[in-house]
Amino acid sequence: MAEAYIVEAVRTAGGRRGGRLKEYHPADLGGAVLSALVDRSGIDPAAVEDVVMGCVGMAGEQSFHIGRNCVLASKLPESVPAVSIDRQCGSSQQSIQFAAQAVMSGTMDIVIAAGVESMTRVPMGSPTRLAAEAGLGVPMSPKMR
Repeated sequence: MAEAYIVEAVRTAGGRRGGRLKEYHPADLGGAVLSALVDRSGIDPAAVEDVVMGCVGMAGEQSFHIGRNCVLASKLPESVPAVSIDRQCGSSQQSIQFAAQAVMSGTMDIVIAAGVESMTRVPMGSPTRLAAEAGLGVPMSPKMR
């Protein structure tokens, strides 16, 4: 079985709600991290076979496939695919596991695992609140309750 290695790690500066990162669109934040990862690792951007992006609050600016939007906002070529993962607080950890599984299975050689979240621009609970306010219901069914 092939082995998977973490070759490089990059993140944005730490921030707080309403802090210094509040003006940055989440896709631009994620795109900047992807671009920095490519720069620091020295890989050919066209060699990236997939981007697995974790995100909990996929609503508003983080909706419409945030993983793909981060790729489009980065220096990766448009041909690089992406997938968005929501496993709540374990979303980015799950992206690492899926990326490693792809490499270990031999189906891919270079996969970027990442995560993005702007708690200022998309506050916790936004997907549920926005859907309920639009009359689209809530995620919990009567049987779940």
